[in-house]
Amino acid sequence: MQSHESILDHRTISSRYLFPQPRCVADPFMVQVEGAELACYRKVIDHATFTVVYFHGNGEAVADYLPWLAEDFAKLELNSLFVEYRQYGGSTGKAQLAAMLGDGEAAIEAAELSPEKVLAFGRSLGSLYAIELAHRQPSIAGLILESGIADPAERFLVYADLSASDITEADVVAKAKRKFNHKQKLAGYKNPLLVMHTENDGLVEISHAERNYKWAASSQKRLVRFPVGDHNSILERNREEYFNALRSFVKTVDSR
Repeated sequence: MQSHESILDHRTISSRYLFPQPRCVADPFMVQVEGAELACYRKVIDHATFTVVYFHGNGEAVADYLPWLAEDFAKLELNSLFVEYRQYGGSTGKAQLAAMLGDGEAAIEAAELSPEKVLAFGRSLGSLYAIELAHRQPSIAGLILESGIADPAERFLVYADLSASDITEADVVAKAKRKFNHKQKLAGYKNPLLVMHTENDGLVEISHAERNYKWAASSQKRLVRFPVGDHNSILERNREEYFNALRSFVKTVDSR
């Protein structure tokens, strides 16, 4: 491991938590980042309206959400920019937890998007990068967390195999607190927030949603708890209520 590389990017952690998928976008929007090129996807219906910047889960790829979710966003009169992770889909580079923290910011810069016109949307693992974007660009119009994670260290330690390395659990917790301190990051976010989670999420307990909601400094925040569905069926099982929540959130953002 190189000295400048975060221990969270070590293969004993990142490779146990990130699962690059090969499914590619047919006509990608390419974004240059340090050490990689991201094969993202962009759909523009109106340059004057808001753009959802979407970060997917760790076992998914941008291609899994096309064209249907981009079309659903368009029905809400929203543009979309789906950010692909390094080593996923047609992206180059290595999938590494900490190294990818700035990729969302690079994507909105490449798309020439004003933060004030951005809705950062993170699903599951993607919540790490949506929260990071809100932290780096606190003037973004809105933040949406679906099945999101409050304390990533809890998740990293579940999957990490530290036995073959000189990394300790204390090292992981300390570094995660520095790189992924959601309590601190959300305390600086004051714009609208929507948190959606199922009561029966067996992968990321709803307590994560409750903590993210509590930590956010936003005065316009909402926690939507779905009684049916699980981590991977939250949208499918609650489609009407899910998009009603998104529709209401967009109206909140638009009325500011």
